[in-house]
Amino acid sequence: MAIFLLFLTALIWGGSFVAQVVASGHIGMFTFNGIRFALGALSLLPVIFIFEGKQLTKEKIKKAVPPGLLTGMALFTASTLQQYGVKETASAGEAGFLTGLYTVLVPVLGILFRKKPTLFTAGGTTLALVGLYFVSVKDSFSISWGHWVMIIGAFFWAWHIIAVDFFVSKVPSLTFACIQFSVCAVLSLGSMVLFEEVVWQNLTAALPVTVYSGLMSVGVAFTLQILGQKKADPAFAAIVLSTESVFSAIGGALILGETMTARGYVGCTLIFCGIVVSQLKDVIDRWMVKKPSQSAKEP
Repeated sequence: MAIFLLFLTALIWGGSFVAQVVASGHIGMFTFNGIRFALGALSLLPVIFIFEGKQLTKEKIKKAVPPGLLTGMALFTASTLQQYGVKETASAGEAGFLTGLYTVLVPVLGILFRKKPTLFTAGGTTLALVGLYFVSVKDSFSISWGHWVMIIGAFFWAWHIIAVDFFVSKVPSLTFACIQFSVCAVLSLGSMVLFEEVVWQNLTAALPVTVYSGLMSVGVAFTLQILGQKKADPAFAAIVLSTESVFSAIGGALILGETMTARGYVGCTLIFCGIVVSQLKDVIDRWMVKKPSQSAKEP
């Protein structure tokens, strides 16, 4: 059941890239992110009531506010860069794989916290970088502006994950997430007022995909991730969730009629392999720990 929930999460997240491409043709990035994260925050309220309501106190909420503000600002930056890059490239598949680079970048950035990278991390990073070259670098040896923006965005997604990992065990997780989404929504809607012109007709056209992204991608998928990771091995869960990049490419092909060159498909395959390889060390370590304990139980 845990694996099913995690695959369903990845499927919803992958489909969200299609929604982002469609929305970018009608409304600005701040409008889209503001509405979807506001919907996501609201959709978490009943979930918080069910899973954390009895244990939640004013002190716990106050404790979750500062981390929520910090990670919310990181989320705002990452999601803004991602949506801008999606608009520039207009490709759900490429957006999914380039954003997925955060999985490789997290252990790489861990070097700054004196976490020594493993051979798996180095190998995964190398594969991902080669794949990035095939996806982004054209025959003229140049990378498009949209690709650069999404690559920079992947760094911010990685920083966001590192920050969340640091804080999440110290505060109520769902309340923490709701605060993050609320901060991102407020910053996005404020930027919308300052920098974008909202046309009602365009907003109406983008409403279905915006609602999908807010309720499904932000609200439902996050809840499924929490439930799935309670029973699944963390490293294996990361690999399952990384399949969102594959689902984004499938969704882009089936719904938007996107196609990539052979070079692009090779690059996406290498990026995905790099993502998986970078997580293998944790999977092997946990398997080796479990194996002796299981053998000890045998008569």
